[in-house]
This record gives sequence, C-alpha cells and structure tokens, in this order.
Amino acid sequence: MAWRDGKASLSRLMLFMASIILGIAAVVSIQLFSDNLKQNIQKQSKSLMGADFIIDSKQEPSEKVLAIVDSLGVDASEVNFVSMAAFPKSGGTKLVKVRAMEGQFPFYGDITTEPAAAGATYQRLGGALVDATLLLQYNMTAGDSIKIGELTLPIIGALQSIPGSTAISSSVAPTVLIPFSLIEKTDLLQLGSRKEYQYFFKAPEVNLDALSEKLNPILDAENADLDTHISTSERLGKRYDNVSRFLNLVAFIALLLGCIGIASSVHIYIKEKLKSVAVLKCLGASRKQSFLIYLIQIISIGLIGGIIGSAIGTGLQYAFPYILQDFLPFNVEIIISIQPIIMGVALGVLMSVLFALLPLLGTWYVSPLEVLRGAEDNLQKPKYARIVVFVTIAVFIFLFSFWMLKDAVDGLIFTAGIFVTIAIMAGVAHLFIQLIKNYFPSSWGYTKRQSLLNLFRPNNQTMVLVLAIGLGTFLISTLYFTKDILLAKTSLENKKNDANIILLDVQTEQETALLKTFKSKDLEVIDNVPIITMRMESIHGRSVSDMRQDSTLTMRKWVLNHEFRVTYRDSLKETEELIAGEWIGTATPGKPIPISITDNMADDANLKVGDKAVFNVQGVLMETVVSSIRKVDWTSMQINFTILFPTGVLENAPQFNVMTTYVPTKESSAALQRDLVQQYPNVTILDLRQVFTIVEDILDKISWIINFMAFFSILTGLIVLVGSVRNSKYQRIKESVLLRTLGAKSKQILEITALEYVYLGILGSLTGVLLSLVGSQLLALFLFKEPFVPSVIPFLVFLPGITFLVVLIGLSNLKSVLNSPPLEVLRKEV
Repeated sequence: MAWRDGKASLSRLMLFMASIILGIAAVVSIQLFSDNLKQNIQKQSKSLMGADFIIDSKQEPSEKVLAIVDSLGVDASEVNFVSMAAFPKSGGTKLVKVRAMEGQFPFYGDITTEPAAAGATYQRLGGALVDATLLLQYNMTAGDSIKIGELTLPIIGALQSIPGSTAISSSVAPTVLIPFSLIEKTDLLQLGSRKEYQYFFKAPEVNLDALSEKLNPILDAENADLDTHISTSERLGKRYDNVSRFLNLVAFIALLLGCIGIASSVHIYIKEKLKSVAVLKCLGASRKQSFLIYLIQIISIGLIGGIIGSAIGTGLQYAFPYILQDFLPFNVEIIISIQPIIMGVALGVLMSVLFALLPLLGTWYVSPLEVLRGAEDNLQKPKYARIVVFVTIAVFIFLFSFWMLKDAVDGLIFTAGIFVTIAIMAGVAHLFIQLIKNYFPSSWGYTKRQSLLNLFRPNNQTMVLVLAIGLGTFLISTLYFTKDILLAKTSLENKKNDANIILLDVQTEQETALLKTFKSKDLEVIDNVPIITMRMESIHGRSVSDMRQDSTLTMRKWVLNHEFRVTYRDSLKETEELIAGEWIGTATPGKPIPISITDNMADDANLKVGDKAVFNVQGVLMETVVSSIRKVDWTSMQINFTILFPTGVLENAPQFNVMTTYVPTKESSAALQRDLVQQYPNVTILDLRQVFTIVEDILDKISWIINFMAFFSILTGLIVLVGSVRNSKYQRIKESVLLRTLGAKSKQILEITALEYVYLGILGSLTGVLLSLVGSQLLALFLFKEPFVPSVIPFLVFLPGITFLVVLIGLSNLKSVLNSPPLEVLRKEV
C-alpha cells in the first residue's frame, strides 16, 4: 500500500525528497569542503612560521637545550643577528637582520625571490638574498655584492617574502639571508654578541599542545622557548576560531532549512491524505497499519534522499576546484572522509521521520467518521504524543548544535533561540489572523476580501506558510548578517589605518623634521608614540634579584629579565578593552603611579588590581600600583603596549619616538626609505609589506570560504522555500476550480491568489528579517564576540525578493487550473 500510494503521489513526494536532498547535500558538502579548506588554511598558517614548531634561544643554547633539540631530530637551523651591512657599489650602509640558514627551510610555504630559483640555490652558490625594498633603495640588483662584517658575498636575488618573518617585535631591520656555512667568516659572532638561535622542526603528526606543555617549563628555565605554528596562527586573533564557528553555523542552518522543507511538505501531504486514511479505517485497517503505510513512505524517501544528498555533497568536492578554479585563490587538496557521508545518510532518515512525525500522528488518531463529517475540526489532538514529539525534536536540535558548535551552553542557547523564534512567528501569524477576523474590511472589493478570507478559512495554510517563509528568511538573513561580521574581521580593515612603515629610534629633536618630510610626500602620520625603556625593580615588595634566585617561584621569569618598552597617554584605544579595575589617565602627585597592564602580563607576573611594583627607569625608581587590566587586540597591526603609564609622569624621562605611516606602493616605500636613510641614519625603518603579503593571502582565503559557504546555504534556503510554497498548490486547486465553476474569471482568481501570497510573503519575510536582526546581534555578542553593524541588504533585497518569489511560485500553482476546463480538473481531483 505504501508503494502504490507513493507512486500515485510521486510528484508531491518529490518535493518532500527535494528538501531532504538539498538539506543533506548542503550539510555533507559543507562538512567535507570546510574540513578540506580548514586543513588547507591550517597548512597555509604554517607558512607564517615555515615549520610545525621552533625552539629558539636568545643566547648560545645550553647543553640541556641542545639535548632536547637533538632528541627531537632537528630539520633545519638558523642563527640571526642585527648588523650593519655595506654595499660596495653605492658606498651605502644599512642596519639589517642577518639570517644564516642551514637545511631546507621552509617546510611550508616558499621563499619568494626574484629570480624565482634564487631561494633554492643561494646556499649551494654561497650567495645572499637581500630584501627587495632594500635593493630598490640602494639601486642594487642581482650580481652586485654585499659586505657583512668581514665577509663580502654576491647578491643572488631579491628577497620578497619568507616564512618566519612575522615576529615584528624582533624585526628591526630588512632581512638578508646567507648560508649558515659562511657565518664564521663574517667574524661577527663574538662573546657578548646579541644573537638568536632557532631550530626548525617538521612534525605534522605530533601533538603540539602536549609537547609545548611538557617542554616549555624546562626550556623556560634555560632561557629558551618553544613556539608552535598553532600559536603563530592564533596571533591573527579570533579570525580562525570564528571561521570554524561560522562554517559549523552554516551547516547547522542548512540542516534546519531542510527540516523546514520536510515539516511543511509532510504537513500538507498528510493533511490531504487524512480522508484516505479514514476510508482505510472504514474498510478495516488498523491504526498501526494506516500509520505504517505513510511512515514507510517517509523512511524510504528519507533514505533515498540521504543517499542522493550525500552523493551530491561528495561529488561537489571534486567539482568545486574545476568549476571555481578561476575564483579560488589557492589550490584545494581534496580528501574524502567517510564520517560526513555516513552522517548524511543517517540524518536523512532521522530528520525525515522526526520532522514528519507530528503530521503523521494525524493518521493514528483520525476517525473513520471523518469520511462522513468531511471536516477536520473534530480531529483529536493527541496532547501527550505531541509533547513527546516536540521534546524529541528539541533534543535532536540540541545534540546536533552541540556537535556542530562544540559547546553545550552555545548549543542550548542556539536551540532555545530557534524555538523562541518559531514561537514568535507562530504568535505573529495567529495575531495577524485574529486582527483580520476582528477588523475585517467589509467595504473592500470582492477579490481583496476573498484573499483575506483565505488566510483564515477552514484548512488554511497561513500558519504553515508563515512559519516556512519566516524561518527560511530568518535563517538566510542571519547567515548574511553573520557573514558580514566575519568578513569585517577577515579584512585588514581600512588599509590607510594599518601602518606598513614603522620608524624606530626617532629622537626628540628629529620629530619636527620628520613630520615635515611625511607632509611633503602626502603621507599621513598614523602613530607618533613616545617610548621609554625600563626594567622591573621589585614586585610585591620583593626585589627582582632575590626573586631570580627563588627556585620555587611560580612567576614567569621573563618578567624579571625583560626590558619593557612603555608609553604614556590619558585614554585607551579602540584596540583595548578594560576587563578589571579602573582606567586612570592622569597621575596624582604624591601617590603611587596608577598603571594598566595586559591580561597576559597579569597572568605571567601574578599581578592583580591593587598590587604594587617598582620600575627602574634608567636609574630612577618609580613606585606603581596596578589600577586596571586590559585585553588588547594584538591583531590590529597597530602599536600596542603591555604596560601603560598615565600622563604627568614620564614626559621628561629619556625617550625616543616610534612613528608609523601607510605607503601605498613598494616603489614609493623604497623612495621614502632611501630619503630617510640619507637624512636620518640613526632611524631604523621597519617595512611591514612582507608581513602583510603573507597575512593578506591567508585572510583572502578565509574571506572566499565565508562568501562561498554563505551563498551555498542561501541558495539551498531559497529552493526549500520554493518547495514549501509549491506544496500549497494542491490545497488551492479545488477552491480555484469551484470559483471558476461559479463564474469567476481567470483574472479574479489570479488577483485573489496573488494578494494572498503577497500577505503571506510580506508577513513571513518581514518577521524573519526583524528576528534575524536580533539573533545576529546576539550571535555577534556571545558567539563571535565581535561588533555588529547590520547591513540593509536583507531589507532591500531579501524582503521584496522572497515576497516576489512566494507570489511567483503561488501563481505558477494555478497554471493547470486556468488552462483546463473546470470539469476536467474536478474529475482529476476525484
């Protein structure tokens, strides 16, 4: 019977299956594709470091450090130091960072050079790779020479970018890459020389978090450190975590859109079958038999839809790189895992049965007398069974959201949000119907009155369609709003607000002249920050020298040895958030100086609000008290500080300035640096263009993922909406035919139907967009923890667009009625 009835209702069941196929295809493809893209991004993030992890030491490594390095099997190593370099051809000199490399570094990413082969041959040829901008400054080319210490060697090529050059705080000069084998010939590594030793490791299978937790305490005691590519990628801030959350949110929304299509399709389908079920019961069919007939249909369609959806989702993985190769900013390495496919098939069956169960209950409780009554008003409402179904659906949504969002609290909040949204939309639909009933415009024309009457006639579909249209619009708009939240963070914002040239060691007497230089070149000074160097003298009343000798000290020892570079100002910046205490921008004479420290400094130094510390400012002791603790957005590419002093304290202390600006092209950057080197030889110029090249490349990839996934799910949602509205066709055919039989013209029927769908479209889409506005604000605040600036696109495009789509599909439902004689259509219905 399930087979026979299914064949007779094949066209209607295909719409039901379409919702499953699209929902499952979206979930499986997003899961597989996002897994692949996240793996590719993670692989790309390694290019920031060039290795899986690094062990580095600011001094010659101890025997214990070397033993750890040897036990881990070092793959490449480096010694880097800052030195003056001379260019014999032009007679110029420049402070550079020399990186002496040994081994085939990098393991991830590439050394980008001009000519392209120079990065692979410089060690074998015994030459140097010199920063490309530096060569432009001094009019040098490949084939010229550079002198470092006592060593003169040929320039093999121009260095454009190299992994591992993102440690901005230590990069105080352009990079020069030389072979490690030539380091002794420079005669620069003397006793007391400032140098850094780095050991690079390629170990993709190693648990880096566990390794870091185990080795860092040991290395820290030896003045060494272990840095992983994970921690390096985290310096981009929340972007990576938020993209993962967004991809999971997209998959979850895709599933919910499929569920909406299933629920609305089955509701209308079963409602039309209730009279057939009543006939079967009159002929002796049991409750169980009549229920199983349609349950078997649902399970079969869910299984077929799950298999087809999983196959489509899997096939898309191989099609994406070919179809979209002109738009992809990178090559995607496709790996198919079995878990999302099995999950897709299982979800197809589970979500079909679960979201069809509520209307299916009608087949269980329908009475044989319905054949005679001809109405559903007397249909029993199985309260207990409905409650059980609602609870089961809620548990399913919670478990799925928990699995996708990896957080029980977020999953619970998201599930509650969905049900609150459904309740609000149902309430709006009910209120709208009541308002029409109570304030019915009796003076309107017939077609306008009839279109309103249809919204609350017996067997009306107002509630179902408003829920389907409203929820679909809600999810689509929420996806669009959250896409904007993520894209705002995956750009480097306004490029002119992100400095790419930093000038260090600007003396006070040079400040005015430098400002004039910038103005003459039409460059804006973004930052002009005074810097004062100081060391910690005592903490909590204990001197630093005593604390260094304390083997039981839990404080991170870098705090005791570090030379802090601090500044003073009277206000916080937009990149800083106060998380404890009170910000005090001006010092009070005669009282301890109120300072603000970052949260990581508070953790490492075991400091909290109210604790005291004494700083040694070049021989002058300053007693301070921690008045506030800040959280700093280190991803902003702006100059941020671990310690902030208020105004009124350090203005007369020995200091130098840091100035920043944005230069649009590499040629103008080179020209600026050439002029500054000649006029201000003491000023160190840091060009961040190489850093931005790597960072922007990764952020471009992330932006593409967000746009693609959002578009894919929005398209899925629109198709599900089409299916939901299309299913309402069968309820209206008989009414339209009866109207034609009574003499109604085709134009009148079209006008009645069009107006009804306009009301439904506007009501559903407007409610959905407004609720998505609230939902997106909550997501931005609690899940993504980012500011939310709503876009007008959902109001200007989605609201009229979805309304137009609803009307268009609604009118297409009447095509067969208007093109056929009423008697022929009535016979078909019978």
